[in-house]
Formats: sequence, structure tokens, C-alpha cells
Amino acid sequence: MEATMTVMTGESEAKNRFDLTAILAIVVTIVLWASSFVVIRVCLGPLTPVELATARYVTAGLIALGYLAVRWTAPSRRDLTRISIAAVLFIAAYAVLLNTGEQTVPAGPASFIINTMPVFTALIATFALGERFGFWGWVGTAVSFCGVALIAAGGEDGFNLDLNAILILGAAACSAVASVLQKPVLGRLPALTVTVWVLLIGSLPLLPAVPATLKALLAAPAIVNWSIAYLVIFPTAIGYVTWAVALKRLSAARATNFLYGVPPTATLIGFIWLGEKPSIIGAIGGIAAICGVVIVNALRRS
Repeated sequence: MEATMTVMTGESEAKNRFDLTAILAIVVTIVLWASSFVVIRVCLGPLTPVELATARYVTAGLIALGYLAVRWTAPSRRDLTRISIAAVLFIAAYAVLLNTGEQTVPAGPASFIINTMPVFTALIATFALGERFGFWGWVGTAVSFCGVALIAAGGEDGFNLDLNAILILGAAACSAVASVLQKPVLGRLPALTVTVWVLLIGSLPLLPAVPATLKALLAAPAIVNWSIAYLVIFPTAIGYVTWAVALKRLSAARATNFLYGVPPTATLIGFIWLGEKPSIIGAIGGIAAICGVVIVNALRRS
């Protein structure tokens, strides 16, 4: 979910000169968003995937509701329909799929798979908006999906197919669809307003799980509760703010290129914190997945 905020705030004005504030904001964003993949792994076990999604995003939804109570801004009925569909995909579906996938997929490989989202966005734009995809677009798509296949098949003990990697790929597809749906709305409403409504509406499908989540949190170790607080405050709140700062000072294209640093950073944090060692096959798959994204985003345009 974190990397998809590129599209949500990508309409900001930009500057291309060196800007220390922007670089610092980028670094903070990368570290916070990369760490979220690791923290999710910490929480799984004491919490189910649905309970973890509920604890994180219902809390964020309450914060969004508090913001709207102070600064009410209502979208039009047409925009609200788009925002609602995008929110369910972007928050509830994305979080449950990612959390379920990370039960067995380590943080680093999971972040590599999620970062294939631009490939899905380009594919959707091709069929829904009639944008030209081209030869290199299909080559990049094939490379990325081959990389995901290697991640799914490459465990520490060799080839051992992990279908949870496909669920994480589904999370990337959900965020891509949501991004395409939100794009017209961002031309009419401020990015912060759209984000607040997405967080609020996206948390609604998770409300039925609140009682079970509260019970699980009471029984969970303290590290789990602190981890939930970290997810809400740092990757979800502060991370989005620092990303907005970066997009305000840099072009969207230049700022987005820095996000390729999220997967290797997540891999490093996972190794330091949880001792997760990527397999050779998984590492090759991760590199292939990102190379495919680069091909889709760069070569097909040129």
C-alpha cells in the first residue's frame, strides 16, 4: 500500500534541482515504508491478517474522521463513487491480501512483488484508457511476472511453490486499479482530501472484525501493540506526509524513481531485525521484478 501514494499525490508541482529537504523527505519515506513490510511480519501470528488490517486501518480511519470533523470537505456524488470503490480496493482488499501473503513470504520479497504495481497500472491504462503499451511494455511485464514466479518458487530450501506470493501480487493489482480510479478525482480535489476519504471509507469493510481484533490485541504481546501504533503513526501518517513534501519539491517522475529503494531497504531491515535471509532464487526474482518495472516505465515511453 505505501508505494501507491505516488499516484494519489502525483499532481503536485515539482522542481528538479537538488533540494536537501526533498532528499531527506525521500529517505525518511523509503525507510518508513520499507519497515512496514517487516513490522507486518512481527504482528502476524498473534493477529490474523484481517485483525492486523483492522487494527491498522480502522485506527487510521478514526484519525481521518477526526480530520473531517474539523475540516469538512465532501466530494461530489460522482467522485464519491470512484473514491469508494478505490478505497475498498486500496485499503481493505490490499491490506488483507498483503497480510495473508506475508504469513509465509518474507518482508523483502513481499516488497519486491508489491512494487510491480506500476506494471498493472500501465496494463489497465492500456485497456481502459487506450494508452499505447508497445513492445517494451510487454517485455517489461513478462520480466516482472517471471521475477514474481521466481520469488513464489524460490524458498530457502530450493524450489517450493508459495501461493501466498500470488496473493501479494493480487494486492499490487488492487492498488493499481484503485490508482487508476482515483486519477480523475485528484484533478478536481486536493490530494489530502482524497487520502482522508480513502482511509475513512476503506476502513468500513473492516469494522465487523473490530471486536475480535480488540480481544486479540488484549491477549497479544506488548511488541504487537507497539508495532500497530508504529504502523499507524509512522508508515501511514508520517510516511505519507514526507512523501507529499518530496513530491512538492521534486517532479513526480524523479521522486518515484527513488521508490525503487524500498524493496532492498525492506530486505536489509528484515535481515537485521528478523534474520530473514533471501534465497538466491528469490533475490534473482526480486531483481527481475524491479527490472521489469523499469522497462515498463522507461523504455516503452522512449
